[in-house]
Amino acid sequence: MFDRELLKNKVVLITGGGTGLGRAMGERFLELGAKLAITSRREEVLARAAAEMSVGGKEVYYKSCDVRDPRQIEEMVDAVERRFGRIDVLINNAAGNFASPTERLSPRAVDAVLNIVLHGTFYMTLEVGKRWIEQGTGGTMLNIVTTYASTGSGFVVPSAAAKAGVLAITRSLAVEWAHHGIRQAAIAPGLFPTDGAGSRLAPTPELAEKLVNRVPLRRVGDQAELANLAAYLISDYAGYLNGEVVTIDGGEWLQGAGQFNELLDVTEEQWMRLAEMTRKGQSFAPGQNQ
Repeated sequence: MFDRELLKNKVVLITGGGTGLGRAMGERFLELGAKLAITSRREEVLARAAAEMSVGGKEVYYKSCDVRDPRQIEEMVDAVERRFGRIDVLINNAAGNFASPTERLSPRAVDAVLNIVLHGTFYMTLEVGKRWIEQGTGGTMLNIVTTYASTGSGFVVPSAAAKAGVLAITRSLAVEWAHHGIRQAAIAPGLFPTDGAGSRLAPTPELAEKLVNRVPLRRVGDQAELANLAAYLISDYAGYLNGEVVTIDGGEWLQGAGQFNELLDVTEEQWMRLAEMTRKGQSFAPGQNQ
């Protein structure tokens, strides 16, 4: 369904672009004609990814950068502009997360997440956005948030707080920077397995199965599905979409949002008993043994 020249000659910069969802998006963008710059803290990972992704003459540039450090960001963006002459799209994808009871967190553990997700995204956004405004070129920013950026979630509170901040940045700058030709969008992924993240968020097979069973479609997402969505959102076809977050989670957050969604577990026999009670005008209260 995608034109092979959908992203022709667009220069896309992806943070956290050497692994996981960042790499999946980058590979798809390359297939659609983009020129790609990837960055993360681990240079050896970037070098290997760039070598593998550039097969067939695709243009991939890499430079290591810690998004928690504004000076490193400035140097990295300088290098990307020297290589390609400009940046058309920024994908704020770098993240860190782990599950923990909140009362067990230390300030250092909180900062480990907030400094990457919230501060890093803000620093990258400022560096690239200021350049676009000064150059008068405009561009597109795509932020990877989470479904619980809007709802909150226990046991990942630093991530929930940080991603909520990123969502606020997305919506705020959609208004403030639009007249500069800068467009904002966000993706809120559900369960998309990536190397490393699974063990930090679902350390046992039982917990992983429970998480999947929360998804109405009863499966996790395929990275290609998210990459295709991202390709559309940064393309010119999405030029009127500004400040929106698109959820791609198989209906998971809706499953938890409805007060009576757990009635999916009601058996056919129990439904028949409930129907009989309804016909007789009976009712029951939570906690009653019916």
